[in-house]
Amino acid sequence: MASVALKIDVDTWRGTREGVPELMRLLKRHDAQASFLFSLGPDHTGRAVRRAFRPGFFNKVSRTSVLEHYGLRTLLYGTVLPGPDIGRREAVTLRSVRDAGYEVGVHTWDHVRWQDHVALKDEAWTRAEMQRAVSRFAEIFGQAPTVHGAAGWQMNEAAYRLEAELGITVASDTRGDSPFMPMDASGKPLGPAQWPTTLPTLDELIGLDGLDESNVHLRLLKLTEDRRRDQVYTLHAELEGMKLAPVFDRLLAGWRAQGHRLVSLGMLQAGADLSALPRRRVGLGEIPGRSGTLAVPL
Repeated sequence: MASVALKIDVDTWRGTREGVPELMRLLKRHDAQASFLFSLGPDHTGRAVRRAFRPGFFNKVSRTSVLEHYGLRTLLYGTVLPGPDIGRREAVTLRSVRDAGYEVGVHTWDHVRWQDHVALKDEAWTRAEMQRAVSRFAEIFGQAPTVHGAAGWQMNEAAYRLEAELGITVASDTRGDSPFMPMDASGKPLGPAQWPTTLPTLDELIGLDGLDESNVHLRLLKLTEDRRRDQVYTLHAELEGMKLAPVFDRLLAGWRAQGHRLVSLGMLQAGADLSALPRRRVGLGEIPGRSGTLAVPL
């Protein structure tokens, strides 16, 4: 029986407050497991306006309303309004996820700062950002994190190495078609096994080829008809946990009907033979429906 691992990226304060509880309700309804990856520092979503100069950015936002999904106030955090400290304000919410039996891990410290800068930063900068997130996680949960999923699928070579140093054993930082062991250009291992996001996200599909909120789940279910292959699906608390919750509800029901196990990243890795995974170099590549370049196996 194949599995669909549900990787939940929680990017904003609003997504933490409103989207996370709704997602837990839906997961419980369908008896599904998942990995919740949290942004643990300041919400500086408003600073993402710099992405307007990236190729493909306007095409993406014209298909999925950023204002509608994130709200005006969130889009002002870090510019006109100070960015709220998510981890300090929502520690009780975060612990409630763990206490409900779901896997929890690190997404990032400052989502916009990591997504927009890490690809070109050095080890010192990367270490400082990751250490902030790991320390805050330990402060909230009373133990170090073991799961990491990079904000915006953005990484650099140092980040892969630092995952292993910081105790991360389950990682999903990349896009791709199957799990692998990351290595550098010389063939040396970089960090823990990578479980790439294998399926497109809702914001990469909606608005293309006649897909909208009423039928986008059918496209995803078509991609998971082969029950011999495990998949990783990344969803967002700000989308599937809010306005697009009905879409996620239909997806969960559809995956159950197809016979898939709905699992966390850790559960997916626990059933794998890591020694048999291929070793692949990591670099940057493009994904249909998303602007810019992302971390991918080469």
